Amino acid sequence: MQLSINPATGEELARFEDHDATFIDTALDRAVAAQRSWRALEVVDRVALLRRIATVLRANLARYAQLIVFEVGKPVVEAEEEVEKCAKNCDFYAENAAAYLADEAVQSNATQSMISYDPLGVVLAIMPWNYPFWQFFRFAAPAFAAGNGAVLKHANNVPQCAEAIKEVLAAAGAPDGLAEVLLIPPGAVADLIADDRIAAVTLTGSTHVGTIVAAQAGQALKKQVLELGGSDPFIVLSDADIEQAAAMAVKARYINVGQSCVNAKRFIVEDSVADAFVEAFKRHVEALVVGDPFDRTTQIGPMARQNLRDELHRQVEATRGEGGVVVVGGTPVDRPGFYYAPTIIDHVTSTMTAAREETFGPVAAILRVPDVETAIRLANETEFGLGASLWTSDLARARTIVRRIDAGAVFVNGIVASDPRLPFGGVKRSGYGRELGIVGMREFTNIKTVWIGPAQA
Repeated sequence: MQLSINPATGEELARFEDHDATFIDTALDRAVAAQRSWRALEVVDRVALLRRIATVLRANLARYAQLIVFEVGKPVVEAEEEVEKCAKNCDFYAENAAAYLADEAVQSNATQSMISYDPLGVVLAIMPWNYPFWQFFRFAAPAFAAGNGAVLKHANNVPQCAEAIKEVLAAAGAPDGLAEVLLIPPGAVADLIADDRIAAVTLTGSTHVGTIVAAQAGQALKKQVLELGGSDPFIVLSDADIEQAAAMAVKARYINVGQSCVNAKRFIVEDSVADAFVEAFKRHVEALVVGDPFDRTTQIGPMARQNLRDELHRQVEATRGEGGVVVVGGTPVDRPGFYYAPTIIDHVTSTMTAAREETFGPVAAILRVPDVETAIRLANETEFGLGASLWTSDLARARTIVRRIDAGAVFVNGIVASDPRLPFGGVKRSGYGRELGIVGMREFTNIKTVWIGPAQA
């Protein structure tokens, strides 16, 4: 059973029965048949679908944003931005796929060798709830352009968003079966991964789930791209513009109610500017508007589920008990729904819960350090390695520091964000493989060597 719950009220909105084995089997057959025909098309014909998807998304932006708000609790302005970002990603790959997938000639005196990029087949996409449209279309736009098909297994708390994605594809004229949507429980995923009709797997989710999926896909010898958890450092050096860093720290931490793998979570600040940074950060956090996610002035809506809020509060209480000092927030909000007050915990050390674990919600941990060397060491002193932000006015030194930070992306004087032009992914227990950019487009292709010798007389 898939339940759609409004996080702002706790009210059940809808429920959907899980698809049975017969439905799943038929869906996989449709996906394979559709992909075989799809791969035979020229890239220019395949990317026409992406342009139509972008058109459908924009034409129905308000309705799809409303669904996101209802199922996730995301503030409506951010939900609208999510839908538009999906459309822009489709635009980007529509413009660039042909160049990214073009055969590459390899110079040789005697042969006409080249490298070609062929689709793998039908890719199983296991997607999370926090960006229910973006996470799918981030993967799907380049995958479709490359000639692949998709089977979507979405998070069980966003079934209406999953059904809406199916609607988008149908309205855009996607071939029947090219992207199948399956409403199934987590326990049914293993059989899908093992099925010969699935060629590869992409997962965005927790590190725990990632280890399970990696083991299952590895057993089946299938390609995987895993974008997993993160505890991104936000490093503020003594020569940074403190007011700018504090203002951007709010967006870095509290966008999407703090429920993103690339939200900044550990704020590592040099001692000499720590008091000034915390004061400015606190001022900005106290100004955040907590409320109804459909109110366009709201910046902090509810968390997506009650169990997520309960787990976050456990982490806050544990950190407080370990010596962390709650500067602002630190409690659930007394109102219907799953709200948690925007929180800052100061004087956190690397052994405390908020520094060791991923805090998936509106909680920021401040770690004070004596110098840049300690800042780099603490930034890397985590099992995660997704993104990192570095704030400094010394850009020459920044170029050296970024090479010493273990992360899939480092943003200097900016917050970590995905961009279709740039590869996105992590290291360590934040996963492997990349999405977006030319690298992401080629993840689900067979990078084929073609060697053509001289004709025989």
